[in-house]
Amino acid sequence: MTDENQPANNDGAQNVFNIQKIYTKDISFETPNSPKIFTETWEPKNNLDINTNAHKLTDNVFEVVLSVTVTAKLKEETAYLVEIHQAGIFNLEGFSDTDLHGMLGSFCPNILFPYAREAISDVVTRGGFPQLLLAPINFDALYEQHMQQQAEAAKAQPAN
Repeated sequence: MTDENQPANNDGAQNVFNIQKIYTKDISFETPNSPKIFTETWEPKNNLDINTNAHKLTDNVFEVVLSVTVTAKLKEETAYLVEIHQAGIFNLEGFSDTDLHGMLGSFCPNILFPYAREAISDVVTRGGFPQLLLAPINFDALYEQHMQQQAEAAKAQPAN
């Protein structure tokens, strides 16, 4: 994905972004109330939990892990719980600290989400349940919300 037309950073150097690898780091699926749950009317309430984590592997190389957990319940009983840790290794060079943080917290998870979405849909269907298609997620908005919450928490901290 490197391109001569990529924007330059404040120092005039080119920003470089490359995907080195995308992979499933961990996946689990549980149906704790089967086979009884299959006799119930299928009107689930789904709970979606998303988290991202990034860490530096070497200079300019980072692993980003998108964790997605979906819990489907019928009344108070869990029909299924599926969790995936979709990961990627990314090369990011020439970005300012602020831009790098945004790339790791928003841009990279946005790349990983379709892979996680497909894996979740596949495993739910293989588990005997109707297909689950997760709606697209605006990772830019989630990242901005997270940054605002951190800023507000920092303001609330008393000065030493």
